[in-house]
Amino acid sequence: LLSAALFIFISAKFPASPEPQNFEYYQFSTIESVVKAGIGRSRLISTNSKGEMSEEKMENFFSAVGINFGNVRHNDQMIVEKINSLTEEGWELYNTSTGVYADPKGNSGIFISRYLFRKAK
Repeated sequence: LLSAALFIFISAKFPASPEPQNFEYYQFSTIESVVKAGIGRSRLISTNSKGEMSEEKMENFFSAVGINFGNVRHNDQMIVEKINSLTEEGWELYNTSTGVYADPKGNSGIFISRYLFRKAK
């Protein structure tokens, strides 16, 4: 009886380690151009777990007269649709990271976001 109680106490105190899971990963990056007059290039680039890449055109933040909020809205919608599509396929948004590069002269720049997804194999 004492050994059974000791076993229950130790089992409760030190539960079994969960088995490690294997995941496959999928990443997509958005590179949004901040170049005056809309002459920059903006893209959504996807890389699946097999290393296969695809590229979709996005709109530039600026037009000839300044920031174009219609383009920003279009890009946001495109990103949300991509996230929703991957989630429906069973992918979990695991990590995001962002970065900005700006030309010191203020003539250009980029805004990059990376979205890393995973799902159990």
